[in-house]
Amino acid sequence: MLFRLGRRLRAIDAGSGLTPAELSVLGAVARRGPMRPSELAHCEGINPTTLSRLLGHLVDEGALCRQDDPADGRGALVSATARGRRLHQQIRAVRAQALCEHIARLPASQQRAISGALPALEALVELVDGRAR
Repeated sequence: MLFRLGRRLRAIDAGSGLTPAELSVLGAVARRGPMRPSELAHCEGINPTTLSRLLGHLVDEGALCRQDDPADGRGALVSATARGRRLHQQIRAVRAQALCEHIARLPASQQRAISGALPALEALVELVDGRAR
């Protein structure tokens, strides 16, 4: 059920012209900050060749940029540009608005149940992402 909801929300791209995979990569970089392409490929579960094509398109679109890794001159980092961060925020806002509109149509008891479940869902996301302490 959560996967279906996620797919429906991901389909809302706010007219970005980006594919779902590109939006996912942009979101990961915008949320996590600069990262090595190998780390990004691992986080997103994308093979490096596919990721390279996605990054190329996102760089061409001005949403991401590549720079030398200051900690290791042999490597590179990808980061979101100001345009990429704005696009990411715009898409999040449009998706959040759509979700709020649907939630508002639920009975009050179900709205309260969703609200009460949010802390547990956030903790679950952190566990899955490996950030739990």
